[in-house]
Amino acid sequence: MKKILVPTDFSKTSLVAMDVAFDIAKKSGATVFLLNVVEEAGQDSTRITGEWQKADWEEKLFIYKLLERAENQLTKIVQDPKYSAVKVVGELRLGNPFHGMNAIISEHKVDLVVMGTRGVTNLETMVIGTNTEKVVRHSRCPILTVHKKPSSTDFKNIVYATAMSKDEEIFSRIVKRTQQLYDSTIHLVRINTPGDFQRDAVVKDYMNKFAKSLQLKNYTINVYNDISEEDGILYFADSIDADMIAMATHGRTGFAHVLAGSIAEGVVKMASRPVLTWVVKK
Repeated sequence: MKKILVPTDFSKTSLVAMDVAFDIAKKSGATVFLLNVVEEAGQDSTRITGEWQKADWEEKLFIYKLLERAENQLTKIVQDPKYSAVKVVGELRLGNPFHGMNAIISEHKVDLVVMGTRGVTNLETMVIGTNTEKVVRHSRCPILTVHKKPSSTDFKNIVYATAMSKDEEIFSRIVKRTQQLYDSTIHLVRINTPGDFQRDAVVKDYMNKFAKSLQLKNYTINVYNDISEEDGILYFADSIDADMIAMATHGRTGFAHVLAGSIAEGVVKMASRPVLTWVVKK
């Protein structure tokens, strides 16, 4: 891992994400890109007749002041001595927060995005919050979402909710690399629900074959019963006091079914612990 992106609106939650990214960067030697996107005001600033509007200049001045303040806030964090152990680069953009994040991911070939699940949503800044859901659904790289400062960023116990599908091959390697970085135990889990039930013996045999195909070491096999996938994943993670939940997002059905995008987004919204997601490309 070489590059980590942290979108920030300077809220408490986004600063928690920065702290988590910093801990990961120290462990992996990565550079942290701290991104703030100032959202532009509306473009309706002229009358139908083309008459000049004072609002034109007021809006431009307003945006300039926002950019100036955001630049100062970014600089303050980038130069904060508590982050001196890693390289932190500030990125300031004007436009749509979601597209701004995607642009940075593509430009810098980001390996991981760490972002908060809640943030301010006023006229000044809007980076996290509803944008988290869009990024989880569409991002081209893994996303680690955090709601609050985790008790530990030494991710020793990772719950991997998996469909054990060939489509998850890339994400499985990501989870495996995370395990190697932190010397973790991976807890493979399949959630049985009333509408999608499989016998334990069948599931466990399949999961063992999946683990062996990945050449996993230090792992457990688990089948958990609940009324929904979201509840099952969260309650299982709570039961073992996991440090992280990992899940791929896709819309397969049948035996390969586990996590449609909406389920991943639901877990991200409700989880009190970090959640690592990645979109399976069809």
